[in-house]
Amino acid sequence: MTIHKEGRKLLFWMLIILAAINFGLNKWIPEQETILNVVLLVSVILYLIVLQFFRSPYIKLPNDDKLVFAPADGKVVVIEETEEEEYLKERRKQVSIFMSPINVHVNRSPIAGVVEYFKYHPGKYLVAWHPKSSFENERTTMVVKHQNGVKILVRQIAGALARRIKWYVKDGTPLAQGGEFGFIKFGSRVDVFLPLDAEVLVSLDEKTQGGRTPIARLK
Repeated sequence: MTIHKEGRKLLFWMLIILAAINFGLNKWIPEQETILNVVLLVSVILYLIVLQFFRSPYIKLPNDDKLVFAPADGKVVVIEETEEEEYLKERRKQVSIFMSPINVHVNRSPIAGVVEYFKYHPGKYLVAWHPKSSFENERTTMVVKHQNGVKILVRQIAGALARRIKWYVKDGTPLAQGGEFGFIKFGSRVDVFLPLDAEVLVSLDEKTQGGRTPIARLK
């Protein structure tokens, strides 16, 4: 388990600020032990909450051309057939995973391949489970093409709290299956658009782990 690079600067300055607050209070009101202990306890709890959010567990990368792996830790909130209108322009099976603030927020590629298409879209910050969040919220769209020709579209969607989407890819970037391609801060959603003949292996409300939970089998 390591701390993700997106959180290191924030955690450093948060530690400095909280330490300064507690040091200052001890100098200013040294006789108010109850207040000092409460502030210290709240500081520790707050720091640990943020610390666990930025955890980045080590995983053994999968390597299976027939399986599509979850792009994120979270809960399956959508399984449906829909029209993908941005790039693929065809009917697809959509599997959406909601990432709560307590989940690991590293985003991983469902398949191995090369990024054929990537685009960032500014937008709103509706709650991540809102039906319109897929096309109105701040989001990114990425299409990964496997060497066998299969294309999987993955969409990062910001939520009401998650207002910082990070990505580390562009058109032409090669990705390993389970390889990290982005990060979303503080609660969000990731949509995966599968071929219609793919067999979905997860059910609604099922918990997933990014790069470890198979969500579909390709034909």
